[in-house]
Amino acid sequence: MNKTNASVTAISSLLALGAAAFAAPTYAADKPDQEKCYGVAKAGKNDCAGPAHACQGQSKETASKKDFIAVPKGTCERLVGGSLQPG
Repeated sequence: MNKTNASVTAISSLLALGAAAFAAPTYAADKPDQEKCYGVAKAGKNDCAGPAHACQGQSKETASKKDFIAVPKGTCERLVGGSLQPG
């Protein structure tokens, strides 16, 4: 394999890995040291999809009981309005 073919192969491999990372995102709330905290996200600052929208950052209302942000475990219930269950 010549140098050009090796470079093309390496670049193709990196692009494939990058595409796989975008195809299967890992959210902070999926990590064992994090929890989903409902009712405390500001409008446009939610971490993932909700009943009224398709994805992260699309919440229209501050402190919606249907939107969450990921916080360290044990933090949510200490936040004013925070709940571990959607409303």
